[in-house]
Amino acid sequence: QVQLVESGGGLVQAGGSLRLSCAASGSTFGTYAMGWFRQVSGKEYEFVAAITWNGGHTRYADSVRGRFTLSRDNNKNVVDLQMNGLQPEDTAVYYCATTPTIVGLTTRNSYNYWGQGTQVTVSS
Repeated sequence: QVQLVESGGGLVQAGGSLRLSCAASGSTFGTYAMGWFRQVSGKEYEFVAAITWNGGHTRYADSVRGRFTLSRDNNKNVVDLQMNGLQPEDTAVYYCATTPTIVGLTTRNSYNYWGQGTQVTVSS
């Protein structure tokens, strides 16, 4: 069982930055790949970024590549999503999630544990 808690969301102006954190409980954190998804109300979940269990490989959605950076610290059981150059279209609820596999990292159904989400709002 893994529990995930996101933090760091908020309101920011376009061009600004936020850093989201996902704190995980459970001794198996270091064996899981981690991902971030976002959802605008009424729309499908959108893949944002993922990182393998040891941080050796990251993957980003085209819409955020070059602006967002994903990192993890397995000693602290934390995954951070640094978001720079935020735009109004980045406004959404952001969720972190875990998956025991490295296959299908961009697919929501690959993930088995999810956090409660944190709201990010970017004003124009």
